[in-house]
Amino acid sequence: MKLSQYGYEFTPEMLAKYPAENRDESRLMVINRKTGAIEHRIFKEILDYFEEKDLFVLNDTKVFPARLYGNKEKTGAEIEIFLLRELNRELRLWDVLVDPARKIRIGNKLYFGDDDLLVAEVIDNTTSRGRTLRFLFDGSYEEFKQTLFSLGETPLPKWVREKVEPEDAERYQTIFAAHEGAVAAPTAGMHFSKHLMKRMEIKGVDRAFITLHVGLGNFRTVDVEDLSKHKMDSEQFFVTDEAAEAVNTAKTEGHKVVAIGTTVMRTLETAVSTNGMIKPMEGWTNKFIFAPYDFTVADAMVTNFHLPYSTQLMMVAAFGGYENVMNAYKVAKEEGYRFGTYGDAMLIL
Repeated sequence: MKLSQYGYEFTPEMLAKYPAENRDESRLMVINRKTGAIEHRIFKEILDYFEEKDLFVLNDTKVFPARLYGNKEKTGAEIEIFLLRELNRELRLWDVLVDPARKIRIGNKLYFGDDDLLVAEVIDNTTSRGRTLRFLFDGSYEEFKQTLFSLGETPLPKWVREKVEPEDAERYQTIFAAHEGAVAAPTAGMHFSKHLMKRMEIKGVDRAFITLHVGLGNFRTVDVEDLSKHKMDSEQFFVTDEAAEAVNTAKTEGHKVVAIGTTVMRTLETAVSTNGMIKPMEGWTNKFIFAPYDFTVADAMVTNFHLPYSTQLMMVAAFGGYENVMNAYKVAKEEGYRFGTYGDAMLIL
C-alpha cells in the first residue's frame, strides 16, 4: 500500500469543532468486514452488537494541560511551549516543542505566568522544533507540578479549534482517564458515558484497561510514498497482569475482544506473543500498522473518522479492509458524519 491510496476529498466543514452534547449520542457507523454492509446507529446502541462476557479494551491514559504561553528573556517575545514528556523528575527536565523555534537557543531563559511565576532555561536543542527545558523552581516536586499544570491549557489540536474553551478540560478526556501522561486524547474512548458504562455492567459486557500515553506522533504527517519507510514516534504503554488475563480469558473462551481506538489496537498488537496471547508488559512502542497486516487479538474495533493520509486511517483500513473503509468514508461524507477528534464513531465488526 502507498501513501497516495489514503487520500479522499476532505473539506474543513466535515471536521467537528465541538463534541456531541452527550458523549454517547454521537453517530455510529457500523461496518461488517465480511460483507462490507453499513448500518447507521447512535453510539449508545453499540451494546446491541455484543453479548455477555465480550470484552471492551479501553485506554485509561489521562491528558495533561500540555500547552503553555510565555515570554523570552530580554526581548519579551511571545512563545508557545508544548510539553511532550518529563525527562527527569529531580532535575525538572522536560522535552518540549517551541514555537517559534528559530529564536530560541541554548541558554535562553523563558518566563511563564504573572510575575514570572515559572522560569525555564533551554539546555539542549534536540530537533529543529524540539528543546529540552530545565524548570527553575525551589519548592517541592508536587508544588512544581501543580504550578506547571496550572499555567498550562488543554492541548486540543489547533486544527479542531484555535481557541480552547473551559469545557474542553473535561470534554477532551475520557471519563475513565486515570494515568497522566498523554498530550492527545484517545478519541474513541470519549464516546463512553457513565450511563453507557453502567449498561455494559448490567449486560455483562466486560472491560479491561491498558494505558498508552498518546503523543504528538499521532498527528505527524507521513511524507514518504512507500509506507514501509515511515517511522512512528515511540509512545509509552502499560499492560497489567489483570488486563492481559482479561484479554486472554476472553480469547480462550471464544468471546469477542473489542479494541476501543487505534491506541488500544497498537498496544494489543505490541504485547501479543507468538501463541496469540497477551503478555503483561510495559515499555515503548513505535509499531506502525498498515495493510497487509494479520491482526491476532481484536475481533472488532471502535474508532473515529480520521483525516486523509493519517496513520490512524491506515490502521483502520488494514483492519476493516481497504475497500470497505474507503467506501465507508465516502458514505460518511454523503451522510454528514462529523470527522476528527470531536467527531462521530465507527464500529468495525
